[in-house]
Amino acid sequence: MKQQNIAIVGSGLVGSLWAIYLKKRGHKVTVFDRRADIRKIKFSGRSINLAMSVRGWNALDGAGVKQNVKELGIPMYHRAIHVNGKEDYIQPYGKEGEAIYSISRGILNRRMIDIAEGNGADFKFDEKVWDVNLAEAKIYTGESEKSDWDEHQFDVIFGCDGAFSRVRHKMQRRSRFDYSQDFLDTGYKELSIPAGKDGKHVIDKSALHIWPRGKFMLIALPNLDGSFTCTLFMPHDGEKEAFEVLDTKEKVSEFWKEHFPDTIEIMPTLLEDFFNNPTSALVTMKCYPWTYWNKVALIGDSAHAIVPFYGQGMNAGFEDVFQLDGIIDEVGGDDWQPIFEEYQEQRKPNADAIAELSYRNFMEMSSKTADPSFILRKKIENKFAKQYPELWMPLYSRVTFSNKPYAEALARGDQQAAIMDSIMQIDNIHKIWDQPEVINTIKSEVELLENLSKTK
Repeated sequence: MKQQNIAIVGSGLVGSLWAIYLKKRGHKVTVFDRRADIRKIKFSGRSINLAMSVRGWNALDGAGVKQNVKELGIPMYHRAIHVNGKEDYIQPYGKEGEAIYSISRGILNRRMIDIAEGNGADFKFDEKVWDVNLAEAKIYTGESEKSDWDEHQFDVIFGCDGAFSRVRHKMQRRSRFDYSQDFLDTGYKELSIPAGKDGKHVIDKSALHIWPRGKFMLIALPNLDGSFTCTLFMPHDGEKEAFEVLDTKEKVSEFWKEHFPDTIEIMPTLLEDFFNNPTSALVTMKCYPWTYWNKVALIGDSAHAIVPFYGQGMNAGFEDVFQLDGIIDEVGGDDWQPIFEEYQEQRKPNADAIAELSYRNFMEMSSKTADPSFILRKKIENKFAKQYPELWMPLYSRVTFSNKPYAEALARGDQQAAIMDSIMQIDNIHKIWDQPEVINTIKSEVELLENLSKTK
């Protein structure tokens, strides 16, 4: 493909990674962002630490920057489940040695911009995009919606500007453009656990910590400086156990003593964080098509924003980038239209699948992780998977530790869930769960499933 003049709207993680890929292909790349340069400002308390997994690392490796980023992460090998009045329960994420990596969004974003800029991408911060001429690939920027605008002509425009994308907003005005957004009743607030006096982590840094409490939960992910970034997920409103109810320091203190007593000593800035940091919303956004002719395409959250409960939002966006880059090689030529058509056809079903999986995982994390029946179910699954790895890859591993399509993971996960539903109905399963007859029953059902799929 000959050199082209390309615009990326949005300097976030996906936009900066795509800029690196495009520069490596020899294109001229300009990145617009309505915000100030994140490298020059303090990152606001509106983040959920990222959980980098195989798909994300794969995309970074494809850009040649994996090692440059890996030094920013801390491996988390398991969940640590904290239930009041009980010992902490450890749930491994995968096989021995498999981990997801906790990375600060702000730190990673700064590094990605540095790398993209070092490769020659031109970043224009505080540059608000107000309009897009889709057919002619023109961008209009200015101080405000009513001020004079500057026109910028490009060959192609990529919208990487998040769930409330300005580029997608213009595409939505086109006929036959499907769009939906679904806000959870649950919102989130960033909190923190500072490093100990020795600068080290005060709880296990190899774990993603979860305090599941049914309709709400607290999680904590480790940072390199010895601290943890915590996130409280809770309904926005309600008569109790909701953000709108916790409106005084006294109420927050009482709430914390009741539900998270083991964190009080390690969260000395709780009240300050709670009232200084905003309460943010969680949204699932779907749309189609993701492209317009051979001129415009959406990537990442601008095409498929999802809730964060599978830790796959960034990973899915990075996978968009990696697969789009591969499609450029497969299709060839200088016309983006066949490339765009193949890209959206491949990625749309997978984006819908991870959106569904992410929503389901909220229920698992907040309610089921501490449930004895769920814990037993996972034990049985893990035992079978270790004994017959060729027949059973747990859903979480299929999503997190493989590059298998999300849509395939969802379909296979549903089949496995049906098998486990029947296994959990066996009389006295809690007493005989590790007996050969249970494992053999699972094996028979899986082999039957395999045979049925081969005959279709």
